[in-house]
Amino acid sequence: MSIDTLKEVSARIRAAALAAADPGAAVRRAVSLRGDTLVAAGSSALLRGRLSLIAVGKAAMAMTRGALDRLGSRLDSGIVVHPHGYPTNALSDARLELCPSAHPVPDEHGLAAAGRVLAAVDAMGEGDLCLVLLSGGGSSLLPCPLPPVTLDEMMATTRLLLMSGADIHALNTVRKHLSALAGGRLALRCAGTMVTLALSDVVGDDPAVIASGPTVADPSTFADAAGVLRRYRLQDRVPRAVTALFDDGCAGRVPETAKSLPPRHAYAVIASGNVAAEAAAVEANRCGFAPLILTTSLQGEAREAGRLLASVATECRMHERPLPAPACIIAAGETTVTVTGSGSGGRNQEIALSAAMELRDQPDVLLTSFATDGKEGNTDAAGAYASSETVAAGIARGLDPHACLGNNDAHRFLSATGELIVTGPTGTNVNDLSFILVTRPSRP
Repeated sequence: MSIDTLKEVSARIRAAALAAADPGAAVRRAVSLRGDTLVAAGSSALLRGRLSLIAVGKAAMAMTRGALDRLGSRLDSGIVVHPHGYPTNALSDARLELCPSAHPVPDEHGLAAAGRVLAAVDAMGEGDLCLVLLSGGGSSLLPCPLPPVTLDEMMATTRLLLMSGADIHALNTVRKHLSALAGGRLALRCAGTMVTLALSDVVGDDPAVIASGPTVADPSTFADAAGVLRRYRLQDRVPRAVTALFDDGCAGRVPETAKSLPPRHAYAVIASGNVAAEAAAVEANRCGFAPLILTTSLQGEAREAGRLLASVATECRMHERPLPAPACIIAAGETTVTVTGSGSGGRNQEIALSAAMELRDQPDVLLTSFATDGKEGNTDAAGAYASSETVAAGIARGLDPHACLGNNDAHRFLSATGELIVTGPTGTNVNDLSFILVTRPSRP
């Protein structure tokens, strides 16, 4: 089977995975109105006052559309915080305030949006209810630095953590302790009831990590946040105000994140990377490839993950382990990139280039790796393909795959070879998805 044919199969599998993680459909499945009762993901709340909505994240627009379908005229108001550049024409509703913000590094627009969210929550009465819709990117899109930390200092700390290769758990442990609304602090301010529905973009679907957990109790501490800085050797590189805040927090001079919340608040995860992986497996089977979900917890350095996935493909092709070809081996999760070079790329592009270097002698294999939100790193690509043809095509164009990978410049190499996957914003965000299509070895 040619690589072009494998790419056509890959496109079908990607489409099925994204459709399964559709945020609007997930909200519509989870929410209903029964008279004066809001039913959301199994919990019920009596509507005695105003009903408002706060949606934050890369899937905020689609989740809000799903909520509007279920809440109709009963919704009184809403705030939707979404990344810059996302289309807003589908949310033309006078009750909604649309607030563009920045990701992955926060900006002044996000600070203003955080102010609007805090004001809306502070204005709630005991009989009011707020439906909170969270998705990946919320930590950056809704910055609200604790004094004495400024937005610029929060931005600088975020950049350092991103470049250091910190995973989302470590990153959000720090961000929760820099924020006046993360780590359950938003729910602590709420006199009414909060019902939160979340689209998970983190391995393990931990509510305290998704969007830095503004509406759930947080088990992490200032000591944990300070430990993250030490682990990545950033304690002497972050702004002094950050370490001063963490010192005060460790000494008890600054209140911790919320360790418990009133039982009136409810929370549920309504879609995740596991859902996307399972849908990919179903579609792969329809396409004639025996599926195997290898893991939904893929983590670690991206280039190492690429080598691992390539080795699994080789084992499948050569020795029919862990299953015989034709096969589709699926891995979901989120890797990291430790930035040491000056190039452009992202997690999935590094996975693809690293895998391509291992697949040069495997002509019956295609790896696909992409971010389900449609954008990664400092590029406009969602991810990339890798096959036995990739490295040779790049070398023919005068590029060295080892040099590009070493300079964190996978985008340059994969752009030249035509292997990039460019989708634009997908409207969802449930981690990254990688899968390997393996066909039977061609016989002479």
